[in-house]
Amino acid sequence: MRAFRPSRCPDEPREVDMSSTPPALHLVAEREPSAAKLSLREASKAYVQASGERVPAVDRATLDVAPGEFVCLIGPSGCGKSTVLNMIAGLERADEGRVLMDGRPVEGPGPDRAVLFQEPSLFPWLSVVANIEFALELRGTQKRDRTERAMAWLEKVGLARFALAQPHELSPGMRQRAALARALSCEPEVLLADEPFGALDAQSREVLQRELQQVWLETKNTFVFVTHNVREAVFLADRVVLMSARPGTFVAEHRISSPRPRAFEDVLLSKVVVDIHDHLLKEVEAIAALEAGARTDLA
Repeated sequence: MRAFRPSRCPDEPREVDMSSTPPALHLVAEREPSAAKLSLREASKAYVQASGERVPAVDRATLDVAPGEFVCLIGPSGCGKSTVLNMIAGLERADEGRVLMDGRPVEGPGPDRAVLFQEPSLFPWLSVVANIEFALELRGTQKRDRTERAMAWLEKVGLARFALAQPHELSPGMRQRAALARALSCEPEVLLADEPFGALDAQSREVLQRELQQVWLETKNTFVFVTHNVREAVFLADRVVLMSARPGTFVAEHRISSPRPRAFEDVLLSKVVVDIHDHLLKEVEAIAALEAGARTDLA
């Protein structure tokens, strides 16, 4: 099992053997837990299928995310990216290891974290602005302030003129904007996203990536973003962390130093995309080899 055991803060760089690591990728460094907003320490999670077979999803994953950092998790399908996100959100419990926020164990969901799913999950019987106002009500925001704050966030995501529309009257991209406005209006310390643009067409996806970049530059929430799209990850993130084939663990990372706002046409970003894609391809090949071996055993 490939599992890194980093032991230093990024402020104290550690030399690593790059002979077997693709260019521009290096081992995942560890921050001290006290300096991290989010921490996973040797976290493992498995699921039990209907047949009774225990299927490991995440194995001894260790990762730190700094306050205000934008981290993208990327890896082959089924490697445990969503499981990691759900453990941070408090929707899943680690079987072993620890999941921490500000050095304290994550015991369950909380208002300090907001989650964006692939489906926006808006209440269909409420207008766009009412969806946001309801979230603010749950947060304890005074009634007189709800509409003003909701409209301010709709303005930021370009939906102010659709405030009274019903969710079904919006395009998929617009519904995701509304979900983003709802999440950010509650001022969470941590924003978690599980492929929120995965179901969108390429043009809508690129527009929302640009808009998300602009909004995040204003809010600077700690952000953990799961995606299969290498180009999206490199465009958005301060750091792209690669997960291995199942059972997933963190095997490599790339720090994106390109200044924001970024452009998709940036040549330096394109080179990083190629480096990460090559490494990701090796993980996909590992899955194919594993599945081929399983078929041979069955034969």
